[in-house]
Amino acid sequence: MSDDAETAAKRTSEAPASNGAGTEKYKQRAVLLRVMIYVFATHLFAGFVILLFYLGQHAHK
Repeated sequence: MSDDAETAAKRTSEAPASNGAGTEKYKQRAVLLRVMIYVFATHLFAGFVILLFYLGQHAHK
């Protein structure tokens, strides 16, 4: 029974120290993802504003 406990303890202690977070590649991917989100959100907002102008131009006065 103590062998099972030791084996389980070894498995949990052998977990990788790092999953890649903090590396340069990870940071570059995070920045790229953030830029893509900002670009998408900006275009979505600009499209909404253009839609408002279009609807305002064609409103029945």
